Amino acid sequence: MFRETAIVAGTGVRLAASVGDPEGETRGVVLFAHGSGSSRHSPRNRQVAAVLHTAGLGTLLLDLLTPEEDAVDMRTGEHRFDVQMLGDRVVAAIDWLREVVESPLGLFGASTGAAAALIAAAARPREVFAVVSRGGRPDLAGDALRLVQAPTLLIVGSRDSTVLEMNESARALMNAETGLEVIPGATHLFEEPGALDEVSRLAVDWFERYLPR
Repeated sequence: MFRETAIVAGTGVRLAASVGDPEGETRGVVLFAHGSGSSRHSPRNRQVAAVLHTAGLGTLLLDLLTPEEDAVDMRTGEHRFDVQMLGDRVVAAIDWLREVVESPLGLFGASTGAAAALIAAAARPREVFAVVSRGGRPDLAGDALRLVQAPTLLIVGSRDSTVLEMNESARALMNAETGLEVIPGATHLFEEPGALDEVSRLAVDWFERYLPR
């Protein structure tokens, strides 16, 4: 389902990525930005990506850290909240995608990856048509929140109360069209039965609504 590639970001940094092709004609591509402690192999994001494939959407699951950076981060935590660096790397991936595909582009961010996605959406307003955040930390995007133009859907579990409050506060700062969906009974990782299925359904609906045909 996925094939491996690499993207050069910034000063020669090579980031691993997994490309997933849709079933049938491609009507858009969704770039996944993962959160701290996760990677392109995240079973949760791969599950969501598989559902997007059935809706005609290609996917690019991107590691925001190199293996060396990830090893350091596991010990020190010094990279996971450097959202400006992570956002710059999502921007580099957007620019790379624009060289290889012409399809409309959406972003899917999880945890701190949601902040990186929003920073990138603010930096590339003509390229990004929609953003979805799963259990994200959009508040970490800071001043970039007011600059985002792409319609943005925030998905949070009802039992993830602290993150829900952060999403509500971030949403209040945004000028773009936004939606907030609270999954009943779900915690931060959406591990409860049916929770990720609902996340996938909401993401497909949002991208189908806002990615131009």
